[in-house]
Amino acid sequence: QVRLEESGGGLVQPGGSLSLSCAASRNILSINKMGWYRQSPGKGRELVASILANGSTAYADAVKGRFTISKNRAKNAVVLHMDALKPEDTAVYLCYAAVRTYAPDNWGQGTQVTVSS
Repeated sequence: QVRLEESGGGLVQPGGSLSLSCAASRNILSINKMGWYRQSPGKGRELVASILANGSTAYADAVKGRFTISKNRAKNAVVLHMDALKPEDTAVYLCYAAVRTYAPDNWGQGTQVTVSS
C-alpha cells in the first residue's frame, strides 16, 4: 500500500495556471505508474495524465499541450502543472499509484480545482 497526499488545488481564473502535487509514502521511483484522474458532476472519472517509472508520460487529448506531469524526486512527489486552464477543467483531481500492476490500486483523497472568473 502507498499513502498519497495531494495538495495545490484551488480557484483560478480562465487562462491561469495551477500546480498539483501528490506526495507518496513510498519511493516514487519504485512505483510502476502514477498519475491523475479527474471527476466532475455528470462527466464521470477521466484519466488526465500518467507517468511511468521510466519517466514516459501520457496525456488525455483534452489537456495535451496545456498540462505537464513530472516527478519531483526531492519531494518524492508527482507534480501536475496546468496552464491555460479552462472552465471545463473544473473537477476534483485524484492522484493514483499503480504498484502491483499498471492499474491504479492506491488513491489520494482528491483536491478541488475550480476554473472560474
